[in-house]
This record gives sequence, structure tokens and C-alpha cells, in this order.
Amino acid sequence: MNRMKILMNGIIKENPVLVLLLGTCPTLAVTTMAKNGLGMGLAATFVLIGSNVVISLLKKVIPDKVRIPAYIVVIAGFVTIIQLLVKALVPFLDKELGIFLPLIVVNCIILARAELFASKNTVLNSLLDGVGMGLGFTMALLIIGSIREIIGAGTWFGITLLPAGVEPMKIFASAPGGFFVFGCVIAAVNFISRKRGKTVKKSTGCAACPMAEQCGKTNEGGC
Repeated sequence: MNRMKILMNGIIKENPVLVLLLGTCPTLAVTTMAKNGLGMGLAATFVLIGSNVVISLLKKVIPDKVRIPAYIVVIAGFVTIIQLLVKALVPFLDKELGIFLPLIVVNCIILARAELFASKNTVLNSLLDGVGMGLGFTMALLIIGSIREIIGAGTWFGITLLPAGVEPMKIFASAPGGFFVFGCVIAAVNFISRKRGKTVKKSTGCAACPMAEQCGKTNEGGC
């Protein structure tokens, strides 16, 4: 498998948030500010890379019957590391992310990559997959967080952008505004994909999933 393709898949073709629609809970919860989205994305990227590498190294040692619990233990270890680092180095970010930082343990993006990719591929390819998926996740959170912060607060990374006298639309800092921006960004990605000649498959079975080839399930009836 082409290594550049593995790296780019998570950023564009298989973007976990904007294409696969995974990790929507933290996406909507932490993107009220651009810095929160960036921080969450980088934390998840660290966990993705670390867990992918370790699971790829241990894939022949972990018994098949307990692979999911074993993956969760590995992921939890890296989440604990990043949580302690964030608490020590950027305590304001730890306060802003709150419960969603430790909840990276059950983030479906990380567990999906462990099961579908890291457990079946080499260490280097798994590392590249973790980097690509992490960057794609970070990019999506940064875009959504930037839009919500600029429109909802009139700032970007704390820098005031709106002129005096212009009131920000505070609804964009709330849950309804988050859903609206999330939907608009996904629509924009779909529009760009169609313009580039990549039609969206209408099948609801596994064949419609971008990860069907890795998973080994391509039946139209579903997984």
C-alpha cells in the first residue's frame, strides 16, 4: 500500500469527522473556540499515533478473543499520559476540554483505527495512518472551531476580528449553532468532492464505506 496514500487518506478521502462522521460528540462539544478544537485534535493525534504503533507491534501477541479490551487498555495508557501532560503544561486547556479529554479512551475514531488498520498492518504504516487520521481530525475541529468562534464571539484565538459596534451571533457558540456549522462544513466537503468528480455512493451497505476494503466486508446488505 502506498505510504503517501495512507497518510493522505485520513486528511481528505477518509477524514474521520467530515467523511466518516466519527467523533461527532467531541467535535460539537469542544469547538466553541478554535484553540479548544486545536488542543483536542492534537491530544487525539498523540493517542492515535501511540496506540496504533503499540497495537501494531503487539498484534501477533494479543489473543483474538480479548483484542478489544486489550486495545482499550493501550489507548487508556496514552490518554492518561496526554491528560497528565495537558494538566501540567496547559492547565487552561485541561479546564476547557473538561471530561472530553479523558473520554478520548472511548473515541470511536481511535478504536476503529486500532481494529481496522493497526491490527492488520506494519508499524510504519500504522504510524502514518495515525498521523493522517489525527491531522484530519485536528483540521476538521480547527475549521469548525474557527467558524464558530469568529461568528459567535468575534474573535479568533483570542484576537478580536469584528469591528466595534458589530455584535457577534452568540447562537453559534451554543449547541444549535454547532450543529448548523457542522452540517454546512460537511455539505461544503460533499460539494467540493462532487466538483472534483468523486460521486458519493448511495448504498447503505458496507460497500459504501470508505474503510470497506480494509475491513474486508464489501457486501451491500450491511456489516
